[in-house]
Amino acid sequence: MTEARNNQAGTAAEDVKARKERERDKLYALDISGVEWHCAPGTEQDEERVEIAYLPNGAVAMRSSLDPGTVLRYTEAEWQAFVLGARDGEFDLEPAPGE
Repeated sequence: MTEARNNQAGTAAEDVKARKERERDKLYALDISGVEWHCAPGTEQDEERVEIAYLPNGAVAMRSSLDPGTVLRYTEAEWQAFVLGARDGEFDLEPAPGE
């Protein structure tokens, strides 16, 4: 009985991994040459900044203004998890010792 459950869990995990790989492949196959890039209000054109573009189905592309050829793409679920984590302070840096 335990072996059957382990096999089912393994198969379910493999299914999830395969689905995520298909989503990623589809997302990176999108032509984003004509998307509109947005940055935070108040940033200067010549300073480094993060830029995002909204893609179909709630997906988001993100790049650095200093390296516009390198683009990361996130599914809607991945982007929502990132934004919620940022709002909750999950990515806040601890001050270095002595600061």
